[in-house]
Amino acid sequence: MVVFRTPAPEYVIVHDGPPSDSKAKNYYVKYKDYIKNVASSEIYATWPEETIIANVLAIQSITLNRIYTEWYRNKSYDFTITSSTAYDQKWISGRNIYESISQVVDSVFANYLSRPNVQQPIFTQYCDGRQVSCPNWMRQWESKTLGDRGYSAIEILRSFYGSSMYINSSEEISGVPASWPGTSLTIGSSGSKVRQMQSQLNVIAGAYPLIPKIAVDGIFGEGTAEAVRIFQGVFNLPQTGVVDYPTWYKISEIYVGVSRIAELQ
Repeated sequence: MVVFRTPAPEYVIVHDGPPSDSKAKNYYVKYKDYIKNVASSEIYATWPEETIIANVLAIQSITLNRIYTEWYRNKSYDFTITSSTAYDQKWISGRNIYESISQVVDSVFANYLSRPNVQQPIFTQYCDGRQVSCPNWMRQWESKTLGDRGYSAIEILRSFYGSSMYINSSEEISGVPASWPGTSLTIGSSGSKVRQMQSQLNVIAGAYPLIPKIAVDGIFGEGTAEAVRIFQGVFNLPQTGVVDYPTWYKISEIYVGVSRIAELQ
């Protein structure tokens, strides 16, 4: 099996209508925000977590397929994807985002669905399975039933798309200066990844004074844990004091934003 790595983008351009509607507005949307919007528009926040994960992975895989096959660019359009369910996925400008869905996306946004020896992310089509019938696609209400029965996300996906489907990950995230270290950083951790995170937190603290500045020594002690807890509180993450996957990328995301603002001043 050949494993390909597809970098996750920072932004997508959403055409708010069918491709042929030249009067429809294009929106420049952060990738994670786009995925959260589609998932909140397509599924229910009260569904089992594994069902939400399965559906989010399918949404992300469709999106990345559109990006990396340059589906619309190759047809001379100037956008990434549309908001039309006849062509792509449901996206609603300005809609509210459900917290349970937001947390899932923060945890899996660098993942997508693959098959052996296929380079691009799979175009994992789906339908609700009630109003629309789609025998060869994922049926969302049926995925909810499988989640209720205790199926894991990959088991749900394979029940619709076959046993060759697997979850791939993006080691590179566009717009993020360095990749996830692979394990959570917590009290007792040390090394270059801790030092990088401490340095980024100090830059962020310059714009968010509630966050205390800390020693950039590569050692994760109580002071670093407290700064992480306060950062998590400011940006609506669980206040654990542990730099897990969602916290790592939120720190990187905010760091990049603060740095860009500083460059413009």
